[in-house]
Amino acid sequence: MLENNLKTVRTDLRSLLRDAQDLFREATSSTGMKADDLRERGLELLDTALVKAQDLQSVALDTSKEVVDTADSFVKDNPWRAVAISAGVGVLLGMMIGRR
Repeated sequence: MLENNLKTVRTDLRSLLRDAQDLFREATSSTGMKADDLRERGLELLDTALVKAQDLQSVALDTSKEVVDTADSFVKDNPWRAVAISAGVGVLLGMMIGRR
């Protein structure tokens, strides 16, 4: 579910930014009231993109807090298993770095 939310927000941001860029390009070739309207719509799209980005940041922050809490409780409940996992990851990283 979280991945779907992140993908949706990312897709929405891309499309909003693309639309805003198109509007600004069109506004540069237009004059008068039409250019003002296009610029205003572009600014609204950018504001919407900013809100979506803040939503994405909020979701990422909440998710990272959940992951940290889960990892913290795992380490507290299984200290030796956590040490063994950390040592295994360290050995694997050392081997990968050593091969380069």
